[in-house]
Amino acid sequence: MKAIGKNIVIEKIEEQITTESGLLLSNNDAKSFRYQKGKIKIPGSDVIHLKENDIIYYDTRNSYTLVIKGEMVTIIQERDVVVVE
Repeated sequence: MKAIGKNIVIEKIEEQITTESGLLLSNNDAKSFRYQKGKIKIPGSDVIHLKENDIIYYDTRNSYTLVIKGEMVTIIQERDVVVVE
């Protein structure tokens, strides 16, 4: 599998979110957030500032989830990355 252009193949990172008051959010509530955490699996051929295994936060409104060879992957564009850890 190879990402072309500014596309990036990522693996979503599921994490439990706790509010400041100690309330644990359900997975459904956490998925409703606009920005999610992920790990870059394959950066596209034109992606310059990101590399494989970078941990990022990305805009979920422009992401696509596909099943390729039995594996679920998410595709985003470089412009949808908002933070790199």
